[in-house]
Amino acid sequence: MADLRSLEIFYWVATLASFRRAAEQVNTTQPAVSQRIAALEQEYGPLLERRARDVALTDAGRRVLAYAERFLALRAEMTADLASPETMTGSLRLGVSETIVHLWLIPFVERLRAVYPGVTVDISVDISTNMQSALLANEIDLALLVGPITLPDFVNRPLFSTPVAWIASPQLLDCDRPLALDDLLRHPLITYPKNTSPYVELRDLILRANGPPPQIHTSASLATIVKMTVERLGICVIPPAIVRKEIAAGELVVARTEVRLSPIGFTATYANRPGQHLAEQAARIAQEVAGAFAAGPPAP
Repeated sequence: MADLRSLEIFYWVATLASFRRAAEQVNTTQPAVSQRIAALEQEYGPLLERRARDVALTDAGRRVLAYAERFLALRAEMTADLASPETMTGSLRLGVSETIVHLWLIPFVERLRAVYPGVTVDISVDISTNMQSALLANEIDLALLVGPITLPDFVNRPLFSTPVAWIASPQLLDCDRPLALDDLLRHPLITYPKNTSPYVELRDLILRANGPPPQIHTSASLATIVKMTVERLGICVIPPAIVRKEIAAGELVVARTEVRLSPIGFTATYANRPGQHLAEQAARIAQEVAGAFAAGPPAP
């Protein structure tokens, strides 16, 4: 009879469509995975179709997968019910947008550490499109990203939205009067990378203007964008919350203009798979921390 370990290995082979990636997921060797699958197939018949680059489920494989998901979900439910947060151990693989790094990542990690002191956090900072791919490949457990991800089997928990503005050095931009789009487009622009929603919106705005297109400098590093803007290399298009200190110090100003840009909405997103209790709870904590950030500092 199949044991839970074999069903877990089969689940990951079926989910990731790869013996190698399943072995990495369950921290074993590829031959050990093959042996487990062979034992299951000896008992239940062919479960997988081996193809050149991946594997596919047979009819029997789909039936076994349904049972494997139920067993693993029940184990996760039992663990969540009986294990206290203080005794939980393990690692949370976290992907996070750099915007959140600059706003409230530290309070989130501190809160997570207080609730789950035995859990370590492996943080990777990336753009949202790359984090979506990492979630699909099961390379991270939870992503705090520009969302939601509208794909099956993903859970999106809304975090917050932050406005985007035209920001520049007061020595570069005349902010004593409201500025039209033509005034803004006379300067180079600095913003997020090309495969992000702020860049796409900015590009479309420029195309509709039908004027000489400005230079658009892009960077995945917000620190670089801010540095370039302070040094008067152009107008940056990012959330003002990122540069609160620079604005307060008079190094940067938000342009007065009626050219509105869409806010950026963030979600905590994870795969709806068995054993995702930690990612689910971390997403809940992220919602609480993001809500406190959006509410602003408490009144004196």
